[in-house]
Amino acid sequence: MRQSERVNWRTAADYARELNVHQNEARGVGTMQPAGFSERHEPAASHPIAELLACPPAIGNMLNAATECIEFDAGQVIFHQNDVCRGLYVSISGQLLRKAARLDARLNLGTVRAGELVELAAMLGDVRHTYTLVGQTKGTVLRLPKEALQRAFELYPRIRMQLLEELAREVSRAYNLCCATRQAGLRRKPTSHLHP
Repeated sequence: MRQSERVNWRTAADYARELNVHQNEARGVGTMQPAGFSERHEPAASHPIAELLACPPAIGNMLNAATECIEFDAGQVIFHQNDVCRGLYVSISGQLLRKAARLDARLNLGTVRAGELVELAAMLGDVRHTYTLVGQTKGTVLRLPKEALQRAFELYPRIRMQLLEELAREVSRAYNLCCATRQAGLRRKPTSHLHP
């Protein structure tokens, strides 16, 4: 079997396993760390995709079979703002940019890197995409189709709860980032206008 043929048979679990290895290496898991370091001190820290989708083998096989691998180039649109959400996206490689149009302004909402879940809220809320996702570099995303995920939710409701918990952590991280950014901005403002 040629190398190119083997690549086509990789499953979402294969990608997730590789992604977890890379994330663990980046976090220093398996290397020397200060004794007090633990992810338990970070309740809002994101969890590995394999943990979020942990389920019985039959359901895992169903999700793997339904998962679509999407390769993209720089500038390629993965989905548009206001399109119906077709599933949960997981960035595997490359870098993506979230863009949104609000009133008369176009906003860059930030980048998506390998390992990040994309549009978790839209998938769980059964709504439309709230932004456009565009490739900044060449890369790969996986899409777990909505229908397969909904079937998995019916067969094993714990998956939905795990994803809802991750959504709560995502909201908490965003809130903490906004608070930190706002406080940093307040510290930089000169106070000379307050004192004559």
